[in-house]
Amino acid sequence: MQAFFPPIKIYAEHKLKVSSIHELHIEECGNPDGLPVLVVHDGPGTGCEEYHRRFFDPEVYRIILFDQRGAGRSTPHAELNENTTQDLISDIEAIRNHLHIKKWILFGGSWGALLSLLYAETHPQVVAGLIVFSVFLGREKDINWFYQKGANLFFPDYWEEFIQPFPKEEQDNILMAYNKRLTGNDELARMSAAKAWSLWQARCSTLQPHANVIDHFSDPHLAVGLASIESHYFLNRCFLEENQVLDNIDKISNIPGYIIHGRYDVMSPLKRAWELHKAWPSSELYIVRDAGHAAKEPGIIDALILATKKMSKHHLTAC
Repeated sequence: MQAFFPPIKIYAEHKLKVSSIHELHIEECGNPDGLPVLVVHDGPGTGCEEYHRRFFDPEVYRIILFDQRGAGRSTPHAELNENTTQDLISDIEAIRNHLHIKKWILFGGSWGALLSLLYAETHPQVVAGLIVFSVFLGREKDINWFYQKGANLFFPDYWEEFIQPFPKEEQDNILMAYNKRLTGNDELARMSAAKAWSLWQARCSTLQPHANVIDHFSDPHLAVGLASIESHYFLNRCFLEENQVLDNIDKISNIPGYIIHGRYDVMSPLKRAWELHKAWPSSELYIVRDAGHAAKEPGIIDALILATKKMSKHHLTAC
């Protein structure tokens, strides 16, 4: 079983202005002359964490992390204006140019997997490889599974708490109900909605209860960013055409990739990863038999670190 690499410190931080409103937080660690890899965090709206650095051999990789618009240490926090999927794809390309990187690998889970795939389909010439996990494809059925009908069949107790604050007439469109509270002027209602949204996600993300995940998602700063930005994106169907990733998969057909997915992922069922793998001939799929959705589960950690080791062996000269 693979374990995290030891904790490492950053060697460079950057603030990159990407619009009239938004400034991104970027950090680098590992080997400055190593194989560039960009960590694309989940959410949208969460931000990077210290453990994200530790999936990679710091002697081999130049590890780049950034907080997406409105998330983490990027400013302004939880800002929804000028915050779309297309903006984030442009931001990733701006980071690559800012850091003078010719080609790089993208590493992302859940929303980060979707954003990595979309960036690769937009800029395939600069992507040397992809490692994606807990695959989310951003289609209407993928969003409705978790926020209308699907996951609630597995977690009816948690779902009842999630929808309880809203009258019956609003429960048929829970995304709209939450977005209304999260963008309203009532600060108490906004914070209560943010915590409930974040807790629903945390409770469903692991196969076994994971106190650290619950504690992390209960942080008020994270909860507001996550709930506000996620509800904004999901209410707008991620600003994508339906089935956009699979309809454009030919653009990355020759890019090598690893897909890691927990067999018991209730947030985003395994079929999503299976569909992606079947459409993407240069990908390898690893099904983790004892895991759900979260990157902190031991089986997911093991598979991801194996993937980063394999990717480095194949692509040390690619970038």
